[in-house]
Amino acid sequence: MQHQCSTADLRYLAAFEACEIDGAAFRHREHLRVAYVLISRYGVRDAFRHLKAGLLRLLDHLGAGPDKYHETMTGAWLLAVDHFMHRADHASSFDAFIERNGRLLDASIMHTHYRRETLYSAQAREAFVEPDLDPIPRHG
Repeated sequence: MQHQCSTADLRYLAAFEACEIDGAAFRHREHLRVAYVLISRYGVRDAFRHLKAGLLRLLDHLGAGPDKYHETMTGAWLLAVDHFMHRADHASSFDAFIERNGRLLDASIMHTHYRRETLYSAQAREAFVEPDLDPIPRHG
């Protein structure tokens, strides 16, 4: 898997890590972008640690509180992005990657892996819960 980040991707990651992004504009696509950049730089395991810390820092900065953080969603989407990165041809940026993997933009695809009651449970919010419908492929 050889994926690269553009200068704009790296600037966006730096802004995310410094809480210099507009929280209202940090939606699904932006979460995917940060996940892509972090996986490209650190691999999926270390990307999770960086993403969790960044999301908690951003929530604190926005005054939203840590209860808005969802451990299973964070982990599952990282696994999904990593899976698509392993399946995809080389990409020179997140935009190039997502153009070829637009299915990731459909936030409802997690419902093919998790029952709603599982995904939105308090347990799934606090700790990673494995998919109970269809596993998300893992690559190392």
